[in-house]
Amino acid sequence: MRIVQTSQVIAESKFNKFHLLVFLWCFYAIAFDGFDIALYGIGLPLMMQDYELTLVEAGAIGSYTLVGMMLGSFLLGSLSDLIGRKKILAICMVLFSVFSLLAGLAPNSLVFTIMRFIAALGMGGLMPAVIAVMTEYSPKKNRALIVATMYCGYSIGAIIASLTGMYLMESLGWRFLYWLGIIPLLTLPLFLKQFPESLSYYILRNQGDKIAKILNRVNPKGDYQATDDFEYASVKERSKGFPAKKLFSDNRFISTLAFWMAVFSCLLMIYGLNTWLPKIMQGSGFGISSSLSFSLVLGVGQIGGSLLGGYLVDRIGHRNVLLCMFLLGALCFISLSSTSNTLLLYVLIAIGGACTGGTQNLVNPYISEFYPQEMRTTGLSMTVGIGRIGAILAPLIIGLLLATNLEPQKAFMAFAIPSIVGGVAFLLVQEKHGSFDRIIKTSNTLPKTKNETI
Repeated sequence: MRIVQTSQVIAESKFNKFHLLVFLWCFYAIAFDGFDIALYGIGLPLMMQDYELTLVEAGAIGSYTLVGMMLGSFLLGSLSDLIGRKKILAICMVLFSVFSLLAGLAPNSLVFTIMRFIAALGMGGLMPAVIAVMTEYSPKKNRALIVATMYCGYSIGAIIASLTGMYLMESLGWRFLYWLGIIPLLTLPLFLKQFPESLSYYILRNQGDKIAKILNRVNPKGDYQATDDFEYASVKERSKGFPAKKLFSDNRFISTLAFWMAVFSCLLMIYGLNTWLPKIMQGSGFGISSSLSFSLVLGVGQIGGSLLGGYLVDRIGHRNVLLCMFLLGALCFISLSSTSNTLLLYVLIAIGGACTGGTQNLVNPYISEFYPQEMRTTGLSMTVGIGRIGAILAPLIIGLLLATNLEPQKAFMAFAIPSIVGGVAFLLVQEKHGSFDRIIKTSNTLPKTKNETI
């Protein structure tokens, strides 16, 4: 019986049709996640008129929604290591599809908030699971770029929401945007048929036939068999205990807290911008369509930051890239608060998108790779769950700022503070204690049989 180290097989594989299938489904899922999350800020100006909301009430509803996302990150994200990431992704898509539709049918702000809260559970749980799956199934050589490119689906979804709002919202109303959220539910049967489960899930259950089938798609020349030993004993040993507790063991305490602080800062900026950017620009003298165009540019900036950052990460390392992006973000937001040139505003908004959403797209695979595979989703979901506190506070904080006599554009200055805090957090990460899928050759510790050890 040969011993097969599954993480090594995937790490050394070349990107093929199987990787592409996983990539496209993850891209699709996260795109609708981004679409649904962006809906609130895009439809907010008209919804405030419909429901007769004040600025503070609108900010509070946005924060209530984000509480749901935080709970979804904690509950559903952590469960994925126990019941399987594929099942969690399916549950999440059902939640945000059905309840986004119901939110668009809500007769008043109370019903809307309840429906949006339940939909947010799915939005919050999906992201950690989809990143963990993509990280697990990506070749090591280009993993950062692949995961960052996949997560650009989030920004693509937000851009599609912005374009839909720009061209259809004034004629069809803000509710129409929420009705489109039902689309993922219609494609769910195809997803369940095609999408693979996590290998660690199968290993813990000794399902060698399914593991061999996946690995043969990852590496068609491997000729893996159900009778191979896929390190069942060692994986089960590493998986013992409560996953959340392990985030602080093996010298990971300081790094875990640093990740929490960085993601808190990043999500505060992202959701502050997603919720209030159209309203800020409208208050600065731009019309509805023009103000929504800034959300579109923000999404483009997020994609550009993700792709360029992912390219650089594979060359100079995660932390160096992230430190530079947080510093650039702080300078960008200070500049945004004081310029009136329209072209320069668009450029700075794009840079702001790169240094917030683009940065978070790079933070996610960094965190995911830092933790061992058997606790990867738990580590990411707990970190994002804590970070959601920043997302929850953001709409309320910016709403309170705008409710004062402060000039709307001056609110951008507030985003410079978390950008600096996030940069400081990454100085505290101790990479030497991270996993980063370091592969130990099993042949060094286990004897070979007549078949070669993989």
